[in-house]
Amino acid sequence: MAWWEGVKECRLLIASDPGATGNGVGRFLSLRHPKSGKTACYLFVNGLLQELHWFKQSYGSWFVGDYVCEDGRLYTATPVDPVFIMLPIFEEARMKKEDDPGKFRQLDEIIFIHDYPGYQHLLSIAENSMQVVCEIKEIGSSKFFRLDDSKVLAWLYHKVCELKETLSVLDKNYAARQEKDTLADAVSILGEYVKDEPWLNLLCNHLKLNSVEATKEALEVENLSPASGSHPVFQSNLLGKGSDQKSTKTGKPAKKAKVETESRNIKEMFSRASRRRN
Repeated sequence: MAWWEGVKECRLLIASDPGATGNGVGRFLSLRHPKSGKTACYLFVNGLLQELHWFKQSYGSWFVGDYVCEDGRLYTATPVDPVFIMLPIFEEARMKKEDDPGKFRQLDEIIFIHDYPGYQHLLSIAENSMQVVCEIKEIGSSKFFRLDDSKVLAWLYHKVCELKETLSVLDKNYAARQEKDTLADAVSILGEYVKDEPWLNLLCNHLKLNSVEATKEALEVENLSPASGSHPVFQSNLLGKGSDQKSTKTGKPAKKAKVETESRNIKEMFSRASRRRN
């Protein structure tokens, strides 16, 4: 019996190698897009979360062995940092009000989203992923999480800095540009995964950049829209976990150490601003 017998529809998907660990069985998850909030499809395999993209010419099919796949679309799955995907639901879960930082809640409460059971499959990676942007309290054997503004801003700043450096390496045109212009492009690309309010606006204020809309317009003028899929950032894992997990001398991941340092600096900045208001 041929492999395609009994298959109703066939698709061609190019995805990252799940590695030697785990059973290699993937699962498609319907989750909310972190920017638009609309339903989007993701691939989750061996603890690696990947987002799906597709491309289709006007006419085309695929020959897979002796089988003709009528759907000529090419699907690709690229790694994405799960913090981007879970950030909006952690923001909602804390129920922040004005100066009240919100509530601490357990992970199974936070990722229980009505009509989106796919989030339940992320429970295995939620703790390790979200500790970089959350305050954590332990009561007995239970852990409670609450999103921390200063940690989120520090994490976004770290991502932007990495992205800015990567753009300069992947595209020589960036090397000849002013640093602030490259920084604005990096923020705009990041903005495809983060809501303008509050995070992107806070990031722009922290970096002393113009408004979010201004940086987006600058990016579109130069035909570097990340939605095209041809932008050099899509040729790297930067918006995913990438290769930033080098260890420091203390044994902590380098990324986490940098984010924690920046978080302390941002907390001091918030504290000074608060004293000035009072």
